[in-house]
Parts: sequence; structure tokens; C-alpha cells
Amino acid sequence: MEDLPVLESPRKVAPKDARELSKVFFDKLAVVEEGTHEYQYVRNTLIEMNMSLVRYAAGRFRGTRGDEMEDIVQVGTIGLIKAIDRFDLSREVEFTSFAVPYIVGEIKRFFRDTSWAVHVPRRLQEARVELAKATEELSSRLGRSPTVAELAGLMNLSEDEVIEARIAANGYNSASLDAAIGPDGEDDAAALAEFIGVEDPALELFEDFHTLAPLLVELDERSRRILHLRFVEEMTQSEIGNELGISQMHVSRLLSRNLARLRKGMLDRS
Repeated sequence: MEDLPVLESPRKVAPKDARELSKVFFDKLAVVEEGTHEYQYVRNTLIEMNMSLVRYAAGRFRGTRGDEMEDIVQVGTIGLIKAIDRFDLSREVEFTSFAVPYIVGEIKRFFRDTSWAVHVPRRLQEARVELAKATEELSSRLGRSPTVAELAGLMNLSEDEVIEARIAANGYNSASLDAAIGPDGEDDAAALAEFIGVEDPALELFEDFHTLAPLLVELDERSRRILHLRFVEEMTQSEIGNELGISQMHVSRLLSRNLARLRKGMLDRS
């Protein structure tokens, strides 16, 4: 690790610096042996350095459903880890563009999978009870909210299992949209529904672009050229065929094939 910068607090690295440093650490991750202490150091540093991406993505979901921000960040971190493990510098795409879809996708999956306030598997029901006991015990002992790692140690579970138990607990927290928000007894208390935000189409478009970018990189040059001519320069299939010296029917087949591939890729990452 002599050829790597020494970072005392990777989480405090500014996002702009993290982008440049990540390239150095990814270069190192590609050549060190998996499972070694050096590999773990490089991988963990990449995770810590890029936690700002998780906080950025998680911030978009703040207040969506009453889940604690810590839970959303924990779930988003799983997406970040998946992105780090699957990223390849040879793709010539920025890691931020590659990672955000994984992080957002993991958070969306979290909301989708925890939307069942009606049914929780028995295994998770029991884990939820044990989690409540462990949280209370550690909070009293430490004088603060325990971390996932501390809960995992007390409960003899993995950190992933503790997170899963926390997610299960969310299935028991539901409220009517007509529920009043404010001190009891106030006649003019607002309803919960009034505080639920409206989806911003611009944010959805931003996420779609970030999901699409690494998929486009995987296409060959001619396929990207055809997509550019069709959807950026708005040329007809016949005009594209004349431009590239191929038939209109061939252009149509290539467009259909590549659009289907991109559509499948976006659905897999959502």
C-alpha cells in the first residue's frame, strides 16, 4: 500500500477529490489479490470515500415514508458496495455515473419490499422483537443509539441480518393519510397527506440518464451512432441508412435490438 495516498478520514474527502482518488484506488483494487488485507483496505477505503454518493441519493427519499435516514443510508450503502464490486475502469465511464443507479435501485427496492404492512415472515417477526430488546439494552448501556455493528455483535447476527430485521420493523409502522400532525387537541392540525411531496419529473429524468449512461458505453460504436442519429439528430431510418450505407430495414432491426437491450438493462437496475 506504499503507492497509495494515506487517508486518515476517507469519509471527509470532498466529492471532487473522491472522484480522482477513486481512480487510483480502483487501479490498485484491480491488481491486488482478493481476500487479502490489502484488498480489504482498498475496497473499504473506496466505500468510505464514496459515501457522499449514498447520502446524495438517500436525501432524495428523505421524508418519503417515515423511515429513518440511517436505514435508507444503510440500504444505499449496499448498492454502493455492489457498484464497487462490479465497476471496471476499462469501460471509460465515471464511477459516479455507474454507482448512482445501483444506489438508487437498492433504495427503491427497499421501499418496494417494505411496503407490506400486512405480512411479515415469522422469522423476521422474531428478529424484530429481538432487535427491539437489543436496541433498548445497548441504548441504556451506551447512552446513545447503537450502531448496526454493535447490534449485530449483541444479537449474534450479521450486519445484513440486523438491517433486514430493521426493515421488518418498518412493516409495523403505518399511519392513515388523514392522521393529524400537531399537538393533540388542536382543531386546525394538518393532515399527514399534506406533507407528502410530489414526484419531481426532473429527478426521475436525472436517474434515468445515470442508469442509461453505462449501458450505452457497452454498445458498439455503430449502435451508439445510430441511436445518436435517430434520437439526437432526429433523422429518419431511411436517412440513417443513407448516412451509414445500409438498408432502412437493417437500421430498423438494429434500433429494435439495441432499444430492447437498453430497456432490459434499465429494468434490471431499477
